[in-house]
Amino acid sequence: MSKHKFYLTTPLYYVNDKPHLGTAYATINADVLSRYHRLFGHEVKFLTGTDEHGQKVQQTAVKNGREPQAHCDELSLVFKNAWTELEVQFDIFFRTTDSFHKKTVQSVLQELYDKGDIYSDTYEGWYAISEEIFYTEKDLVNGKSPNGNDVVNIKEKNYFFKMSKYQKQLIDHIEKNPNFIQPENRRNETLGFLRQPLGDLCISRPKTRLSWGIEIPFDHDYVTYVWFDALLNYAVAVGLKQQGREEEFKTWWQEAGAYHMIGKDILITHTVYWPTMLMAIGVNLPKMIFATGWLLNKDSEKMSKSRGSVMDPKEMIKLVGIEPLRYFLVREFRLGQDGPASHELIINRVNTDLANNIGNLLSRTTNLIDKFFSGKAPAGPNTKDASITHDTSTAALIELSTHTPQKVYECVQAFSLSEAIEHVMNLLTETNRYLEEKAPWKMAKTNLPEAGSTLYVALEVLRISASLLLPVMPNKMTSLLCTIGVCEFKAAKTANPNWHDIGTWGFIKPGTPIKKAEPLFPRAEGTP
Repeated sequence: MSKHKFYLTTPLYYVNDKPHLGTAYATINADVLSRYHRLFGHEVKFLTGTDEHGQKVQQTAVKNGREPQAHCDELSLVFKNAWTELEVQFDIFFRTTDSFHKKTVQSVLQELYDKGDIYSDTYEGWYAISEEIFYTEKDLVNGKSPNGNDVVNIKEKNYFFKMSKYQKQLIDHIEKNPNFIQPENRRNETLGFLRQPLGDLCISRPKTRLSWGIEIPFDHDYVTYVWFDALLNYAVAVGLKQQGREEEFKTWWQEAGAYHMIGKDILITHTVYWPTMLMAIGVNLPKMIFATGWLLNKDSEKMSKSRGSVMDPKEMIKLVGIEPLRYFLVREFRLGQDGPASHELIINRVNTDLANNIGNLLSRTTNLIDKFFSGKAPAGPNTKDASITHDTSTAALIELSTHTPQKVYECVQAFSLSEAIEHVMNLLTETNRYLEEKAPWKMAKTNLPEAGSTLYVALEVLRISASLLLPVMPNKMTSLLCTIGVCEFKAAKTANPNWHDIGTWGFIKPGTPIKKAEPLFPRAEGTP
């Protein structure tokens, strides 16, 4: 029986500037999603990369006195290195300047031209250079694009894709597949857009205005529109229309299906332009397109490179460290909703959840085991060696512990990462409260076995919680697991423990060596 397969992508990031906290937010959440699926035992393919053609890229390169390709090579590496530093475990780093991508895009263009889905016409419209999108007069808001960017009026001959031909077909697909676009408000937004007259899509740019792009195969005086080029990457990456990769494409695109995380500002390009392009070439639509919200600055506005209101991930790493930053970006914001990001919020979240909650539980538990049980796991309430009967609070905590993995699984399947982590934090909070009530440091003086049983419960909660947080903080949680004697998965050279074992109570055997923990999460203070 073959493994369940999960194919996930981020948008490709423009190489007109360096990564910022907003792009890190989307990429880290996607990475955590893919790592959870690996933890579940699924076979995963995770794609991220860079979008390297178009007017913005050409202008930035010219401004810096460089050739566009040299500029792209440098910035693409900056993104790749940034994701590696942030522990993003991608399987594919896609670049739209790769030759196999150019060849496939040209093949698709020729196919659509030959079947009459691409035609030429003279076009006049308002063009937003920063977005690389044409707008009609009625689209403009106070003389600017709907996103508030400057536009210029352009009239020229171009090529058009018959997007309107597939309007009804796309509406039907969205209505029959309620999970195709998520969250629901983005699905409604797309349907609202599609219920208006849908024009055809201008998919070319004359070389006299823009030379940095993939040449149109049937007219060498034009390059293709950057969005038409870039949107095909998700399918091209797993073998679309490439000889010798047919089986790969069948496996990952047609059978497994694809899931895509995008920012809500590129919703229509991904939920209208792209699906109609796929329909035109007879290719299955992805299973889900999930639009994330925005990170907001101190003025409750979207973080924007052009407005100079972004936060640098490197600053945040200096402030709290890599894995606490990953934790903050996944825990603080519900996917699909906007949320504020600030130094104060990061420090507060890291100190409350990591230093005070999981760090405190680890420190207290291992210190007491070192003091009263010679650094070896005591017998617990569910082991043969234990003479301790369950009391109500212990039974309730064991039940909560063994049910938490299933809650996490369900949340991850629904792209609800913040809620998944909330379940783990709730378990840790309840366990800290349990220790306060039981006070094993006092109990050890009068009833050592019962004190040991209480500490064993805390050990098992730490094991379950750390296992469930591995996708968020892989190095810190691996360290924690090894501290409490759970290193089998590491010794076997796998990235994760067995999913079934995580929720099985009594995994840690009495007598297992337990190390006295070093502070796992020092309290964060100050500003960068």
